[in-house]
Order: sequence, then structure tokens, then C-alpha cells
Amino acid sequence: VGSISEEETCEKLKGLIQRQVQMCKRNLEVMDSVRRGAQLAIEECQYQFRNRRWNCSTLDTLPVFGKVVTQGTREAAFVYAISSAGVAFAVTRACSSGELDKCGCDRTVQGGSPQGFQWSGCSDNIAYGVAFSQSFVDVRERSKGASSNRALMNLHNNEAGRKAILNNMRVECKCHGVSGSCEFKTCWKAMPPFRKVGNILKEKFDGATEVEQSEIGSTKVLVPKNSQFKPHTDEDLVYLDSSPDFCDHDLKNGVLGTSGRQCNKTSKAIDGCELMCCGRGFHTDEVEVVERCSCKFHWCCSVKCKPCHRMVEIHTCR
Repeated sequence: VGSISEEETCEKLKGLIQRQVQMCKRNLEVMDSVRRGAQLAIEECQYQFRNRRWNCSTLDTLPVFGKVVTQGTREAAFVYAISSAGVAFAVTRACSSGELDKCGCDRTVQGGSPQGFQWSGCSDNIAYGVAFSQSFVDVRERSKGASSNRALMNLHNNEAGRKAILNNMRVECKCHGVSGSCEFKTCWKAMPPFRKVGNILKEKFDGATEVEQSEIGSTKVLVPKNSQFKPHTDEDLVYLDSSPDFCDHDLKNGVLGTSGRQCNKTSKAIDGCELMCCGRGFHTDEVEVVERCSCKFHWCCSVKCKPCHRMVEIHTCR
């Protein structure tokens, strides 16, 4: 999707429910940040899963991740969490960079701190980014009535994605004083890099909790399916259904299979040819790669390199 600058564009956006279209029209200036956040989420998902059987591949259909996210699997849990985090991150970044009239830096972070430095500079307005993500992303589940298993799962994972940013905010500082001495220090609050958010959520994916619905009084909640497991926290990912093995092409369930995927012949992990290819074996091809070598710095100011050719083996699953 290109720039979202007119109300008519909101009507044309595929995949939005009516209440999201209305929010889009009321918050036109924020929608480009939402678009960037969605793109950021897809790129981070594909980075985190690049060496796994399910590599977060996108399709030209809706939903973009295929039917994998329509089932209550841990993969769906990750997609919802990283997408919710992406929107919160991109909207917060737009606030801090002065792109939006509705928000700016976080003005609540002011004055002196107990550690002896002065709060100053532009603290990231994570409260606004999180609030916008909650209202725009979560409305899809809330409009269905948030008591179904899947709605509860999605809302929990949306919040876990935002918590990965909120609970990992960091303090960045600048020193002032004679010759760079740190006699006086000003600091501000900043979001972690989005790669760190992806790393945190990938760890949560690996330790995700299988849950089922239970009632506490009149309230429906998700509890661990295995009662011996400790209850999950707000930061953990939860899922309802077991994942397919992702080995074979199965378009009915949105699985592309691993045939043709590159694998690592020497690895015993999931990226190794034995596991990635699901025991089907693999092809080996020799290809020539060209690299820069024998680089020299020339005064002033360039680096000149020679092209070096070498043969490498590429292994792909049958």
C-alpha cells in the first residue's frame, strides 16, 4: 500500500473491518506509521524464522501469512504479537520525530532523577503508541465479542507484543562538561531497537504456553492446558492448537512446505538438512560467488578491492 493520505484510501484497504476503516478516516496522519509498523513486523518475523520450516512467508492473499494465522497455533501467536508491537513502535517513533500533530515527546519525563541526572531531550512517547495500537489493532477482536477462545488468545498476544517494548524501555544519556567530562548528564527514555523486540518475542514463542478456556466467576479466561505448568504472565505468548509440521505443501492449511528451501548440511538444528527437509533428502549444487578481497585504502579517501571468485556448495531440500 502506498501513502494513506485521503479518506477514500481507507475504504480501499483490504483486510480492515468497518470500525478500523472509521479509525483510519479519523486518524489519517497516523496511518502511514501503521503501514510502516506492519511492514516492520513482516520483516522481523521473516528474520526471526529464516532458518525454520515455517519461515513466515507471505502470500498475495488475505491474510498475508495465509491460513497459518487463522488457526490458534504458536505461529499465529507470534504474528499477532509482532504485528501489535510493530504498530506501537512505528507510531511512537513518528511521535518522537515530530511527524504527528496529535503527539510529540513524552512530557511526563521531566525534572531530576534519584540517580542524579536531569531528564531532558525527547523521551519516546510509548504511552501514545501503545494506546493507538490497543485501539486500532484490538478492535478487530473486541468487535467479535472478546469471549471466544480465539479472541482471548489474540488479545493476550497483542498485549504481550506491546509489553515487549514497554518493559524494555531504556535510558539513554548525553554527558556535558569540560572536555567531555560527565560533570552534568541529561537523559531520556528510548524504545529498544525493534530487533531486540523480535528477539524477545521469539524467545516467548519457543516457551509459549498451550491454553484452554476456563471460567472464573462469570469471566472467561485462558489457563494452561496442563495444570502442572505455572500460569503464564502478560508477557508470555499463548496458543490453543498444535502446529502442523510444515513439511509438505498443503495449501488448504496455508502451508508451503520445505521443498526447495536452502539448508545447512553440517547443522544438527532445525536449519540442518535432515530436519529442514523432513527426511526427504537434498540436492547439492556448486555455484560461483564473487566477493570483494585484497581491499586497500587509498589516500584520500577511497577503498579499492579486487573481485575474488570462489565455488560454494548450496544444499536445497528435495
